[in-house]
Formats: sequence, structure tokens, C-alpha cells
Amino acid sequence: MRVSGLALWACLALFWMLIGAEERQPSRGLAARGLPEHGIGEKDVEMKDEPAAEVVETKPKKKKSPEEVEAARAKKAAEKEAKAKKQKAPKPEKKPKAPKPTKKPKPPKPTKKPKAPKATKKPNAPKSTGEKDEGLRPTPRRPSMEEEEEKLLIELGWDKLYPKQPEKKEPSNPDLSTDSKRPTVPTKPLTEHDEDYWDARHEVPGRQPNKEVTTTEVIMYIPEETTAIPFVGPWYEEYDYADLAAKKLEEEAEKARKEKEEKAERLRKKWEEEEEERLRQTPVYVEPKKCPPLGLESHRVEDDQLLGSSHSHHGLSAQRGRLNMQGSGDDESVYGGAWCAESEEKNHWFEVDARREVEFTGVITQGRNSDQHDDFVSSYFVSFSNDSRDWTVLNDGYAEWLFYGNVDKDTPVTIQFDWPVVARYIRILPQSWNGSLCIRAEIMACQLPGSFHSENEVKVSDDLDFRHHNYKEMRQMMKVINEECPNITRIYNIGKSFQGLKMYAMEITDNPGEHETGEPEFRYTAGLHGNEVLGRELLLLLMQFLCKEYNDDNPRVRRLVEGVRIHLVPSLNPDAYELAYEMGSEMGNWALGHWTEEGYDIFQNFPDLNSVLWGAEDRGWVPRIIPNHHIPIPENFLNGSVAIETKSIISWMERTPFVLGANLQGGEKVVAYPFDMQRPPKALGASGLRQGRPVIDHEMNEETWARIQRQNKEGLRETADDTMFRWLAMSYAHSHLTLTETYRGSCHTDDFTGGQGIVNGASWKPVVGSMNDFSYLHTNCFELSIFLGCDKFPHESELPLEWENNREALLSFIEQVHRGIKGLVRDMEGNPLANATISVEGILHDVKTAAGGDYWRLLNPGEYRVTARADGHNPQTRLCMVGYESGATSCSFTLAKSNWDRIKQIMALSKKPIRLVPKAKTSVISSGIISSVSATRTDTVGVSTANVNSQNAERIRRLRLMRLRRLRQQRLQAHLTTTVATTTTTTAFTTTTQKETTTSWYDSWFPVESLSKESPVDGILPESQPTQDYTFEYTFDEN
Repeated sequence: MRVSGLALWACLALFWMLIGAEERQPSRGLAARGLPEHGIGEKDVEMKDEPAAEVVETKPKKKKSPEEVEAARAKKAAEKEAKAKKQKAPKPEKKPKAPKPTKKPKPPKPTKKPKAPKATKKPNAPKSTGEKDEGLRPTPRRPSMEEEEEKLLIELGWDKLYPKQPEKKEPSNPDLSTDSKRPTVPTKPLTEHDEDYWDARHEVPGRQPNKEVTTTEVIMYIPEETTAIPFVGPWYEEYDYADLAAKKLEEEAEKARKEKEEKAERLRKKWEEEEEERLRQTPVYVEPKKCPPLGLESHRVEDDQLLGSSHSHHGLSAQRGRLNMQGSGDDESVYGGAWCAESEEKNHWFEVDARREVEFTGVITQGRNSDQHDDFVSSYFVSFSNDSRDWTVLNDGYAEWLFYGNVDKDTPVTIQFDWPVVARYIRILPQSWNGSLCIRAEIMACQLPGSFHSENEVKVSDDLDFRHHNYKEMRQMMKVINEECPNITRIYNIGKSFQGLKMYAMEITDNPGEHETGEPEFRYTAGLHGNEVLGRELLLLLMQFLCKEYNDDNPRVRRLVEGVRIHLVPSLNPDAYELAYEMGSEMGNWALGHWTEEGYDIFQNFPDLNSVLWGAEDRGWVPRIIPNHHIPIPENFLNGSVAIETKSIISWMERTPFVLGANLQGGEKVVAYPFDMQRPPKALGASGLRQGRPVIDHEMNEETWARIQRQNKEGLRETADDTMFRWLAMSYAHSHLTLTETYRGSCHTDDFTGGQGIVNGASWKPVVGSMNDFSYLHTNCFELSIFLGCDKFPHESELPLEWENNREALLSFIEQVHRGIKGLVRDMEGNPLANATISVEGILHDVKTAAGGDYWRLLNPGEYRVTARADGHNPQTRLCMVGYESGATSCSFTLAKSNWDRIKQIMALSKKPIRLVPKAKTSVISSGIISSVSATRTDTVGVSTANVNSQNAERIRRLRLMRLRRLRQQRLQAHLTTTVATTTTTTAFTTTTQKETTTSWYDSWFPVESLSKESPVDGILPESQPTQDYTFEYTFDEN
């Protein structure tokens, strides 16, 4: 009975537990969702009565029920899941802080993960809190109740809903130290209450009990399958390596994106800075390339490359549209000063064909060269084409560019394109102009690299400094050359300019600073006009060349340096050059820098000795009163309108015995030789006869007079050494590479040189008081003018080409100083005779010896009779041969003293005239030359007494003059025959001579009207032996 009662009581208790579990099922769902159940707890507290002990005893039994255990497990699993989510979210932020993701490949000990499943082999190890509580309970029913609960759970199928996971032993991990330690203190919160008490507050989400965390929470999170990885596992199970690779890819992508953004940001900032800098700067249009001129002014562009839409008349065609083209002065002539279009045309253009594609970078325009008209273009368009049919006007994408041109007719104006335009043809399209539509132009262009050879690209064999030099740079270069070759160079100055700039000269010889006896002096000068700069640069290049080649043992250069004293003056007008240099190439007009600071043209600023010579010749004063050489400078000339530079040059010429020289100029391509002045018509005299020429009207104009002179073979513009001057001019012109290429004409007109490249200055451009004429008539120097090219101020890029064209000509012309004869004039004691006169038969121009008695006389090959005369010495004549081989022929003289000094003293004391009595026979000269002279003895003329009246005296004087004139005419008709025995052949020959020599001082006694200038001894041909005495006697009149 008692047993049955107990059984019934057990059944009722079990039934009551089941009913209680069903009633709390909803609350467990709320707990699983994290909702609070405080209301239930409060209600239970209020329901407690006095017999609370029983209730307290029963509640532990309820807590021990499987439903409550499962509810607690469910609650803690939910809390664990929520905590895992919270811990998982911040981990991506904490991991970047630790740069140990690179070291985490060490935990790839996932190969050791098989150790983790060992936790599954200990299902009995983990013990829930409930189990521990049951183990602590003193009731003996504790084991049976657990078994009953387990059985009940199995019967109800709740074991599948809440599987029991074994406790896993996790390794120590600093990140999971909290979770791993929680299962070790499971009973601490239960000791504070009754062992059967269960508080629902432990199931409130977000509220973590004091270290009351067991492994059952982890076990509840793990899925049912034993092979699945639990949600919260060991420390190494948190690293999902697939996620790690993905994270690395994401990090690399993020890094690349950031780098790309940073690079874009840097580029943006750089562009903004450049844009700001560009906006800050003032817009300056600078040509992208410094291109040289295409060659309109220098005539490298030929006439058939120029074309115009029309022309007003034949003298103003497109071929006249070159920069600095000079007109003839006559507007109706064929040589106009620009291209001028027909006014009735609507479309006007000036076209240039480059013959190949080039880079056009700019245009230079200029007005018309005319004294009567002021014509120029003030605005224009520019167009380009590659086929001369389709044209494109230069524009900026929005509008065509209109360029502004000239404001006067002389000043060049340059416009530059913002970028180079590659094309073959270029056109200038005038839009507005002043006066008539006339233009002169130059095109700036660069040659494109290719197979075509450009004239601007020259392979120069000499390593020289090809650039323009101002005054300081020129002085510095000369100093450098002097330091490189101190043994053969010397720098000195010949004077100063108006502004005080020194006119430097360089002497190049083997013994600089001294005149060596027998060594000729040569000079090159340049820069007479400041804007003609090519000669200046050529002389600087010649200095460098001679120095370098001498050091390199060039035999030709060594012969020149050791045999000639060379003087090079690169700038005779330094003031004007500085003005032209400041403007630059192509920018100075034709006249800028042409004159000195005072306004003088140095080349035409010398004394006019031509008029002095020709006037004396017309009066018969040459050579008795006025010599044909070393004509003195007129009085007060140097006190008149003479440039300070001219005075310095004259002084330099007089103190240096130059033999040959040339001045380098520009603006034309020709070599001009003297005379540069035309002989005026009035010099013929009143009789209308001069040397057998007919009467010429004095009223004819200069052009007619020049035409008559050109037609006359014995032109009045020629010098006595005309053939020699022509040879010297041809030696330079024919050594020049392009000077004789006259098929295209001259620079401004047709060819006037006959294809030879040389011209007489007076027949081309007559001037008065030229440097060449003065040098020929006042000194021994033969000087020419060499015009080097059409462009006075060529571009720097053209200097190598010009050096190649002129190098051989410059050297060849220096070598001409050795052409002719040379020698010494001494007295019987061997002392040199300075200022002795050297005369050549047939050439009415003499030279003088230098201070050392040496002389040089330029002559063409041939046989010449040369006479040397000196004051107080008897003259001597020699036969000198000039051959075709290089080198001058030596022809020296030894003069004996004469007794004429004593005769002059006697005459001065007696104050009576001397009557000359020629001898009937001449003595035989000891050299073997036998000559017999037949002379007609004349009766002496009586002199009237002192008491005759004036009429008789006048009649006697006239008779005497007539008798003397008749006597001299008879002498001219007489033929003196001389037999000369040569040493080379045995054949003797007879020559008939009729010579004209310089008369002595006594010839001034005879009237100037006398036609004969022959002395009584001129018929004798002496040898090199000195003449002992004059061949006549003298007596004094007694009355």
C-alpha cells in the first residue's frame, strides 16, 4: 500500500512537471528571442506563503527538469550567438591595426587541424551546470532523476532538437582567453542561492552572468553533424583562408585604387600649377625654332621661284620683291625697287616656292625702294599649300589671322607664327597698303631632315667659331688667337673711332712687330660700312684658320706666314657695327649702320687725288711738276670734313709700305678695281683734242659720257696698271666658288661683269675720293674692293657656307703679292736708298722704295725695262724678266753718286742759266754694250744785249721758243739704234726705242708747252753697272 502510494505520488509529480514544462514553453521562446521575463519572477515571489519551505524544495526539482535545462541551454546559445556576431563585426577593424596578417601564414597550421576533432572524442568531458548541480545535491535520487530526464527527453524526441555536445578542450589564445576560461568556473553563481533555486534573470539577453559561461553554449552553437566546424572554435579556426585570400585581393585592389587616385591627384595638381603659371605669365609669341631666311635677299631663291598675281609694269615684277632690293632710280626702268601689283586686280598675292616641304616660321616685309614714292603694305594674310591649288589661310581655329605690316617703306618688319607650318608654297595676301601695292619680302623657314641637301647645311672641314661677334667678343677672340699663336701674331690698333672704340688690327708673320727687308706687306680690311658684316666675320675666321693651320704645319700657310707680313683689320667702323648688330640679321635696313657716327661714308671720304693728276696731265705737268705717284694730299684737306676714322686709316697707310690690299664690302657679288672715279669731260681742254681723240660736247650728260667711255678702248677711267688690276681681280673672283656664276644676273640688275665677276669701279658706280684710288695714287699699294654677297648681314647659319665659298679666294689673293719684281736699291757703299723711284718703261706709274731700300712692283709676266732713280745719284736701268712661276723676280740696283749737287751749288751762287752742250760721242760702257749715238750738233743761240728795248726782247723770246720747239720735234723723229749682244745667244739684234721718262730738275726751265720729256741721255741703255757721269757738258753764259 505504501509502495503503491509512493508510485502514485511519483506519477503525480511527473505529471505536474510535464504540465509545468508546457506552461513555460512560451517563456522559453521569449528567452530564446532575447525578451525579458521579469514579470514571471515577480509573480513567483508574490505567490510565496508561509509554507515556503515546501515550495523551495519543489522549485529545485522544477529546475532540474529537462525542460528548464533545455531552456537555459537555448538561452545561452542565443546569447553566445549574439556575442559571436558582436565580436565578429569589429574584428575587420582591429586586424588592419596589427600588421601581422603577413605573419599569420604561421598559423596555417590548419594542417594540424586534425587535432581539433579530438575534442569530439571526449563527449563525457564537458559537464553542464545542471549536471554539476546534480552532483552536489545530497538527495540519493539525483542519478535516477537524470536518467529519467534523459529517458524522457529521448521519448519526447527533444534530444534531436537540443543535442548534447561534448566539451572541447581548446588551446590557449589571447583573443579567446575570456571564452575559454568561462567553463572552468561553472558553479560560482549557484553557491549564492539555494541549490534548487533557478533565477530567470540569467536568461535576460545582454546581461552577462558573473563568469557563468560554460562550454555548453559553444556546444549548442555547433550544428548537429559531428563533422561540421563549430561556429566558435579554437583560435586557429577563426582564420578562414579563403576569406584571407579574398581580403588580400580586396586590400591589393584597394591599394591600387588609392595609388591611382593619388596619381590622378598629383597630375591634377601639377596641371593646375602649370595652368596657373601659364596664366600668370604674359603671353609672348616666340617662334618654336630659330629658322634662317629662305634666301630671297641672298638670291639662293631663284627668280623662277617667285610669282605674283600681277605687276604694274615690267620693271616691278615678282622677281623684284626681294628684301632690300635696290631700284635703279628711274621708276620706268626694268629695275624697280619692289614687286608692285596691278591696281585693277581684285585678288593680290605674292607667292614663294620653296621647291620642297619646309617649316615656315615667319615673314619679313618691307616697302618699295624709291625716291619718289612711299609705297608699302600695312596688313596681310598668309596662306600655305602643297600643290599651289588648294590654299589654307593661317588661322587659330576660329578666325583667319591678320598680320600688321609696315609703317614706312624702308624699315623691315618681322611677324612670327605661333607654330611652324609645314608646306611647300607660301603666299602673302595683302589687305591694306599705303600708296601703291608694293612689297619686298623675306621668308623664314627651316629645312626638314631628309635626303635632300640643303644649302644651309654645309659640311665644314675647319673647326672654327661660326657666329657673329660684337665689339667685346671680337676683341676677346683676337686675344685668344694671340695666346694660341704668340710667335706669329700681334694685336695693335690703328686709331680710334668717334665714340672712342679702338680699331684693332692683327699682324700675322714669322717676326711680328718689325718690317723685314725683302718681305712684302699685305692688308685685308673690312667694316668700312658697319652693316656689311660678312667681311668682318671672314677676317676673324681667317685669323683662326691661319693660326690653327700654322700650328698643324700646313706648308701653304707656313709659306704665307713666313713670306708675307699680313695685316687683318676686321672693323674700320666699330660704332656703326654696334648699331647694326643690335638690330640683328635681316632687321636692319639697307642704310642702317652704313655711315659713321658723324655721318661719313669712310670709303668715299679720302682726298680726291684723281682730279689733281688729271688736271696736271692736261697741262703737261706730269711728271715734272706733279708726279704720277705719291701725289701729295692737298693742303687743309685734313682740317676739313674728314672722319676721324679716315684720318687714322691714312696715317696707317703712310707709315706701312703696303704692296697689295683689299677691302671687303657687301651688297653685291663682284670684285671692283680702280679707278673708281670717272674723268670729267671738261678735262679735255679747249682745243677739243687729247691724244688724237675727237672733240666731245661738254654739255652731254654723265650717262652719255659713261657710254662713250665704255665704247672707247682707251677709257678715261683706266689706270696705268689696268691689266695688273684685272689680273688681281680675276684671281679672287675665279677662286671664289660662286662669284662667277652670273647666269642669274647681279643682285639688283642684270650681269654687268661679262661673266667674269670683275668690273671697273668707275664704269659701275663712280665715286669721288675712294679708298682704292687714294691708295693707288698716294702709296705703293694696289687695292681692290671685294663685294662678297647680296646680303649685307647674312644669318649666322650661313657663315659656314660663306667661309667655304671665300676661303680659297682669300688665300689665293694674298699669294699675288709675290707677283712681279722686287729688289733693293743701294749706293756704291752698300747703304740702302730710301724713297728711290722705280720706273717701268711703258707704265706711267712709279713706286718708291721703303726705309730699308727694298721695293716691290706688281707686274704681269713679261720683259720690262726698269729704272731706279734717287736724288744725288745717277739713274740706272735694267732689263727684268717676270715669269709665270710663283715668286717675284729679284731686280736690285746699285746707284753711283752724281756731281749735280755741285752744279746746283754753282748755279745758285752764279745766278746764271746753264747752257747744255750734248757730246757728239758717248763712251763705251764697260759691260760690253757698244752704242754709237749720232746727234745733230746745233748752233748756239745768241742772246741779245741788255740795252735792247722791250719789243726786241719779246720778239727774241718768241723766236727762241720756236727754235727750241723745233729742236725737240727733230729729236722725237730721230731714231737711235743700239746693238745689244746677248749672253745666251750669238745672234745680235737691233731695237728701236722711244721712251718717256721722268725729267730732272732742270727740265722746269723749259716751257710747259714742250711736247718732249726726253733727256739727252735717255737713248742709252746702261747695264746693271752704275753710270759714271752724265753724257753732256755744260757752260755758263757770260752776259
